[in-house]
Order: sequence, then structure tokens, then C-alpha cells
Amino acid sequence: MREIVTNSPDETEAEGEELGRRLRAGDLILLTGPLGAGKTTFVRGLARGAGSEAQVASPTFQLVRIYPGRVQLAHVDLYRVKAAGELADLGLDELIDEGAVVVEWGDRIEAKTGRQITFETLGGDRRRIRM
Repeated sequence: MREIVTNSPDETEAEGEELGRRLRAGDLILLTGPLGAGKTTFVRGLARGAGSEAQVASPTFQLVRIYPGRVQLAHVDLYRVKAAGELADLGLDELIDEGAVVVEWGDRIEAKTGRQITFETLGGDRRRIRM
């Protein structure tokens, strides 16, 4: 397990961008951590590293946002999902077939594969990221 401490949103984004450069179709990334821990900030960098120039925003009310790039990135947010049936409606299998998928609140799904990344707030803009 790799552990990083970032001291600003820019550093958190840069860590996401580094991982985004290595993303491939079929990759599943599960992000966990409390509200405000930097998950969406990390995804901003992840999308840029995957070659997307799209504006990244939290998909909390939309559930899924698609960012085209070198690798299509599907950004899923399960914060408001309460029932397992809603997860089935997302079509995660199809999204993974089309590109990479990053899931905020990734601990809310059972995935046999995927890379788990945990975010922890350390006060101010400092974050501990465990990959």
C-alpha cells in the first residue's frame, strides 16, 4: 500500500493526474473517505491524466458523468444511492467495457476487482491518500 500526504488541493489533483496517465480501459477505481476529503479533487486530476479537457464536477445529483479523453472516464458518485437496484441501473459493466470507471463512495458496492483509494482529512487542506 502506498501512502501519500498532500498539503493542498493542487497536490491532491496532481496525484490523481499521475494515476490518470496510467489508466486503461477496464480499470475500476473505488474512492472512499468522508465528505470533503478530496475525492472529487482527485478525480479532476485523474480525468486530466486520462486526456480529458472536460470540466470535472461532482456527479452527486447526476450519479454518472462521462469524460472523453485518451481513455473514456466514467465518474460515478454513490453518495445518494440507497438501494441496490439503483446500482444495477448504472450499468457499471458497460461503462468498464467502454473505458475506465472511478467511483466515489466506492465502499457502497461489492466489486471483485478494482483499486481501492482511501482519503483522510488531516486538518486544513492536508489529506492522507492510501492507494
